[in-house]
Amino acid sequence: MEMIEASHRPSARIWRLIACVGVSFVPAIVGGRFGPGAWYAALEKPALTPPGWVFPIAWTALYLAMGVALFLFLDGTARRDGARRWGTGLFAAQLVLNGAWSWLFFGLERPDLALVDIVALWALIAATMVAFARRRGAAAALLAPYLAWVSFATYLNFEIWRLNG
Repeated sequence: MEMIEASHRPSARIWRLIACVGVSFVPAIVGGRFGPGAWYAALEKPALTPPGWVFPIAWTALYLAMGVALFLFLDGTARRDGARRWGTGLFAAQLVLNGAWSWLFFGLERPDLALVDIVALWALIAATMVAFARRRGAAAALLAPYLAWVSFATYLNFEIWRLNG
């Protein structure tokens, strides 16, 4: 009978998936400390601003997809592969900018700085998708809704900055 390598056992893969999803939710934990308040409520917003209840639903789905994408990418690359380190580094960097956005926008009440952050975030998501696509197309595809949502969020951030600047 063939021995299954420890890292390929179903239980080990499930724990890696859970860890990847958990890591992907870190920006939500950080950003949750800086939610919209009276300042945000008083801002003039663009007509396409969704109702507040849409954001937690959208972000939950996106963070889940991001975690699965990370899992698929890691599962599809060798541990000592330079592309794995590069893709993982890009993924980590975009998580940092994702978490920083809430602090900049809501915490510091600085839509201008948040706009710089979100443009850099968009570029890092796109770069992460390219890195993931080179090893696992499905992982890159799972990040496409995230890039689309951040594109829309960039528009909202820009318009809020423009309308209230």
